[in-house]
Amino acid sequence: MSMPVKIWNIICLLMVIAIFAMPFVWMVSTSLKTLGETMVFPPKWIPNQLIWENFTDAWNSGPFLQYFINSIAVSVGILILQFITVIPAAYAFARYEFRFKGVLFSIVMVTMMIPAQLIFLPVFLNLSNLGILDTLWGLILPFATSAFGIFMLRQTFKQVPEELLEAARLDHTPEFKIMLRIMVPMAKPTLITLGLFNFITHWNDYFWPLVMTTTETARTLPVGIAQLRQVDGGVAWNILMAGNVILVIPILIIFFFAQRHIIRAFTYTGVK
Repeated sequence: MSMPVKIWNIICLLMVIAIFAMPFVWMVSTSLKTLGETMVFPPKWIPNQLIWENFTDAWNSGPFLQYFINSIAVSVGILILQFITVIPAAYAFARYEFRFKGVLFSIVMVTMMIPAQLIFLPVFLNLSNLGILDTLWGLILPFATSAFGIFMLRQTFKQVPEELLEAARLDHTPEFKIMLRIMVPMAKPTLITLGLFNFITHWNDYFWPLVMTTTETARTLPVGIAQLRQVDGGVAWNILMAGNVILVIPILIIFFFAQRHIIRAFTYTGVK
């Protein structure tokens, strides 16, 4: 590759990084400004003084500790239920032959095309009949499985050589143990990636907790941040951005530790 091409590739890469990083940098910058500095035009990227109290004000604007605990409980609860349902389903679709397998898998894939906003009313009515509206269970149960997770994990399971499974079966290993002790460890990068994607999705989810909760008992962090204080009828952008930084920090920490597995999940290395 010639030097001009390398330079052009680096420039393009820096431009892409700048485009994706700019909103985050602006959020952090605004979270450290005074309210007056957020109204200045043209906008200033670097505050005159770092106002760390914005984070304290954002945290004290409501029961943020309760919101934080609820977000963790909902996100982790969804992950646990999805792993319980997704792993056996993906294993069955990848390694078993049964009647209507193709039809059933097609139905699973079709569910990925249905937006949540289209079905939230019947789900809302069902949860109301069960009496679990405005509870953490009402936020967890509708997402107890994942069509995308079944699809992605099925593709990973199909890459495992059949010889490994046959050898285990010759040793009279039960299918359940084959799934847990052979398939799951070999799909570890994919499982971590699925877990991260689902955690981010439900940690940032605003629509569903807003619809399904009516009190602060079960509300999550995104709903709490949307209710941050207002000043003289206008939005206190510095407080609001400080709340968003609090929302993003756990995701960045998890991504930092899981990024190696994410790369492996999208790279086929085969089995040696």
